[in-house]
Amino acid sequence: MSELGYQISPWQLCWSGLDLEALRFTESTFALSNGHIGIRGTFEEGEPRGLPGTYLNGYYEQRPLPYAEAGYGYPEDGQTVVNVTDGSIIRLLVADEPLDMRYGSATAHERVLDFRSGTLRRTTDWTSPTGRKVRIRSERLVSFTSRAIAAIRYEVEPLDDDIELVLQSDLLANERLPVRTDDPRVAAALHHPLVADFAASHDFRAVLAHHTRASGLRMAAGMDHEIELPTNGRCSIETEEDLARLTVAVNVPKGQRLKMTKFLAYGWSAHRSTPALRGQVEGALAGALEIGWATLLRRQREYLDLFWETADIEIAGDAELQQAVRFGLFHVLQAGARGETRAISAKGLTGPGYDGHAFWDTEAFVLPLLTYTVPDSARDALRWRHSTLDKAKNRAAQLGQAGAVFPWRSINGDECSGYWPAGTAAFHVGAAVAAATSRYLAATGDEEFESECGATLLIETARLWTSLGHHNSRGEFRIDGVTGPDEYTAVADNNVYTNLMAQKNMHDAAAVCERRPDLAREHGVDDEESSRWRDAGARMRIPFDEALGVHQQSEGFTHHAEWDFEGTPPENYPLLLNYPYFDLYRKQVVKQADLVLAMYFRGDAFTDEQKMANFAYYEALTVRDSSLSACAQSVMAAEVGQLQLAYDYLAEAALTDLHDLHSNVENGLHIASLAGTWMACVAGFGGMRDHGGNITFAPRIPPQLANMNFRMTVRGSQIHVDIRANSATYRLRSGRPVKLAHHGKTFTLGSSPVTKPIPELPTIPPVRQPYGRAPVRRGGS
Repeated sequence: MSELGYQISPWQLCWSGLDLEALRFTESTFALSNGHIGIRGTFEEGEPRGLPGTYLNGYYEQRPLPYAEAGYGYPEDGQTVVNVTDGSIIRLLVADEPLDMRYGSATAHERVLDFRSGTLRRTTDWTSPTGRKVRIRSERLVSFTSRAIAAIRYEVEPLDDDIELVLQSDLLANERLPVRTDDPRVAAALHHPLVADFAASHDFRAVLAHHTRASGLRMAAGMDHEIELPTNGRCSIETEEDLARLTVAVNVPKGQRLKMTKFLAYGWSAHRSTPALRGQVEGALAGALEIGWATLLRRQREYLDLFWETADIEIAGDAELQQAVRFGLFHVLQAGARGETRAISAKGLTGPGYDGHAFWDTEAFVLPLLTYTVPDSARDALRWRHSTLDKAKNRAAQLGQAGAVFPWRSINGDECSGYWPAGTAAFHVGAAVAAATSRYLAATGDEEFESECGATLLIETARLWTSLGHHNSRGEFRIDGVTGPDEYTAVADNNVYTNLMAQKNMHDAAAVCERRPDLAREHGVDDEESSRWRDAGARMRIPFDEALGVHQQSEGFTHHAEWDFEGTPPENYPLLLNYPYFDLYRKQVVKQADLVLAMYFRGDAFTDEQKMANFAYYEALTVRDSSLSACAQSVMAAEVGQLQLAYDYLAEAALTDLHDLHSNVENGLHIASLAGTWMACVAGFGGMRDHGGNITFAPRIPPQLANMNFRMTVRGSQIHVDIRANSATYRLRSGRPVKLAHHGKTFTLGSSPVTKPIPELPTIPPVRQPYGRAPVRRGGS
């Protein structure tokens, strides 16, 4: 532990000492959210600050997309997440001196994000410039159980003598933000984005209502308070269009405390009126005051107790990694817990990065975790995709295709990416939606969801592939001119990842239509269409280089010129910021796991020998300019026996934000990388696969770890897997017996634990990375 910085603790993220320069990233790591409301970890007093932010999931402003020259099919409008009314501000004046951490001195300062209580706690001993001493304690939460509510408990204690204190509790809209973009369109959209509709206050309560100029979305924010005064004091409240302020003035004797509990409520809608939103917010505040702070806190803890019972991963032998894994699980839960038919964006609600957009990251990386730990949240995320299906079908029609084309990046379901090669051409987002749907259905058996949403998602995405692809003269089914996960190889033919995921998509769509003929009739699927899906899947073109003995990431990839890795200075990474895309497209250089990711998601399509050869080949080409890469490489490194490398990549994925490895945590956390940490543990060292809905394991852990264990839920049965150096023990914690497999041998897990030996690992030749791009070695020299 250093004097400044994060302390290592298994269930907390703690920062001791005052470092104002660190605010730019601790505001992200200390963010609180429930999937509906997100509040960055700024100081209650509002200043100093890095980048303040309060976000409502799905609340955005619209702006024109810039094009030097327009083209057919280009999206016309972008969407940018809005920093809505800030209710976290509680200013303090100590004998008329404002508490400001830039002045006076903080003799003690600590902030703690607690993964079990779901709160952010702060303790500060502050001495004013004139020598007055106070202690501030605060604790805040964004409620998992009361979706519209956040709350702050704030206490001030004099440390030297009686002190006159003034608290100012604010609701502040249109707060001035630092400029974070060179695009004048974005800057214009973010400058004073909220138009005032209504402001009112009475007693200790205030409500402000606003709408956005272009998108026309309405919102309301409200605050109410419980105040405990040690002596008689004065309280008043006032409102303006963009500000509501409760002021409390009181003389506090030494040894006593001024205590305030601030309740916040938020609501927004594209359809409901301002009076309706006001009523919703005031109703939520009334409910919060009725149950009180203590009950909110208790329910928060109970909610998280249930989550950790089903989702915890325990690691013995690496305390920092244990903390980082739980940090990741906690933030992924915050991103998706109460989204409820809203998107899970790439940054969650921790910051404005990527303009608040959702990508394929959600279905490919986040939903596997949620499916096996919090399946209701996975279902709700898929319901959001289903709610945007009309937009996806319209987009497909605009592009001359059948079925649905889901957007590369979006908040409301409309395409917001104006960059064709790595945007629209990345059709694999539809396959990710389909794969997540199939996984959820197999893991839960949710027939209601299958009838209402699941079959529709599978059918409309399958229809895209038969429209987008074609049979060549040899009878092979080709999908040309697409971009796979590797954005350094764009608009390519027969990307193996895309083709294999499309193959699965079409197979799963045909299977659901055969199993549920009623749903097939409802969607107009006849035997001929279903047969076309199966035929296209069976004849799918999968490029393979016979001379090298490896699959080609896409047609002809292994014949491209090699990138000069040794001649690339370290400061020139990421490559996309320092080299023309044209040059990247025609070279053998990989931004992020592509074929390697295909071997994880479609491992049933490769032999063990192919996996080892492919992994070695593409490991030498992958530069990891994306935070999505390390987790996938960790999974496959573990499968092919490269346990040290898998361990290194797991740590990189888990510590992406805590170590700010991509130098952009100030704009929000990398939710997919944090979710990928679960993948690296469960699918990597646990060897868990779910091909065809069958759950199998092939566990192995690196020698640095004494033990790794995790839990997951399949069709209501909770499984506990405990991995040691030479054996793995499986326990059924609840539910019906489950059929599983361990290193290829099936067994049924019932009421008695089952312990299986782990086969000895054969000698594996080492692999290499591009020059200068090897991960930091973990637990060794």
